[in-house]
Amino acid sequence: MKILVVHNYYQCRGGEDQCFEDEVAQLESHGHEVIQYIQHNDSIQNRNHFSVALTTLWSRKSYRAVRELIRQHRPDVMHCTNTFPLISPSVYYAAAKESVPVVQALHNFRMICPGTYLLRDGKVCEQCVGKAFAWPAIQHRCYRASTAGSITVASLLSLHRLMRSWRNKVHAFYTLTEFSKRKLSGLGVEPERIVVKHNCVNPTPPPPNFPQDDYVIFAGRLSPEKGINVMLDAWNDHNPPCKLMIVGDGPLADMVAEAEKRNPMIDWVGQKSLQEVLHLMGSARCLVMPSVYYETFGRTIIEAYSVGTPVVVSRFGAMQELVRDGETGKLFERGNSADLIQKVAEVISDPARHQQLKRNARIEFEDNFTVDHNFQKLMDIYALAIHNAQTGDFGKGSGQPITPEPADLVELNGSPPAKDQPDRHAGEPSQTASEPPQEEIAGSNSVL
Repeated sequence: MKILVVHNYYQCRGGEDQCFEDEVAQLESHGHEVIQYIQHNDSIQNRNHFSVALTTLWSRKSYRAVRELIRQHRPDVMHCTNTFPLISPSVYYAAAKESVPVVQALHNFRMICPGTYLLRDGKVCEQCVGKAFAWPAIQHRCYRASTAGSITVASLLSLHRLMRSWRNKVHAFYTLTEFSKRKLSGLGVEPERIVVKHNCVNPTPPPPNFPQDDYVIFAGRLSPEKGINVMLDAWNDHNPPCKLMIVGDGPLADMVAEAEKRNPMIDWVGQKSLQEVLHLMGSARCLVMPSVYYETFGRTIIEAYSVGTPVVVSRFGAMQELVRDGETGKLFERGNSADLIQKVAEVISDPARHQQLKRNARIEFEDNFTVDHNFQKLMDIYALAIHNAQTGDFGKGSGQPITPEPADLVELNGSPPAKDQPDRHAGEPSQTASEPPQEEIAGSNSVL
């Protein structure tokens, strides 16, 4: 097959970027031809906010560049990982003009929540889900505490709901868990068009053989939604059974650094590559993941499984879908630091039980999260998209007319697509954060 892959890299590298690279590597290793169209948010720093806001709604550059790539290479399918904010849904229309099926990955909740996380003030928030326009997100400045940025993202969602871009221009979606699929039903597309495809770890690590050390590990972004406060409280206010190693960086780095100074049981090692993280996980007694928001997956859970490390995670959202309580780890009450410490102690206190948990974790990985399993699922999704494009089975039965493509947005004055060359991006060190880092657009106050 020929696959055109489309991705907008984040400034602060996240799990979504890693997933994109993993899928490209899988496709190429199986002999498929991969054509890439890539943008990178580093270029935002050289542009004014108004220009970026308009591009977020509709990128003429990306429309023309993608249409030209399609004409040159005639791909069988276009696979979009992230189009926010510099690529935009305009590329769906480029593919539609050239009769190319479209697959869209759903790695986060941005299509139903301008703030991305379905979280506000530390609490779950779904006020904007299903609304024609996300007024609450503007009222509460949900996108990076910026009114202008929140207006831009809310306008993006409203515009493309009105244009029915997701309903009529995307032939198959995939999300990472059944939980996320249920939440993303707010997109208004048929459930059968949304397929669940778990993440994987690429390349598949060999059977674990790591020297065991006396610490538990957290690996991810140091931000409030990750439950950093809960984790630090657990090690500061209760009786931890072993040291806590923290891997990662983010807006709460200063808080973590201060906790490390005060508490000899906390060790912050900063950002590490994926291979370094896997080695540290393999030597840890268990992984802790105390997130207080809806994770769309929980990539670090399967990374821990891949090296035979059990997990202790919040009993909340998609995370509890990935953990067999008492078999591959333990679930604790979200936000409860005392329960977190208790569950960690239960996992590591009995050596024989701990060894069984480690074996179960690796078996869980081999059964569900290997590269081969992931690749076959991806092929099935492509086949679904091609089928839907050929039969026209999607977007029907809504009782509403299909909105015509807005010619003034697509090709002004009837001009042909420009022969823009796609931006290219070189690889960067890996990071294991699961969520997409927020980016600066349209008046947001800072860049991550």
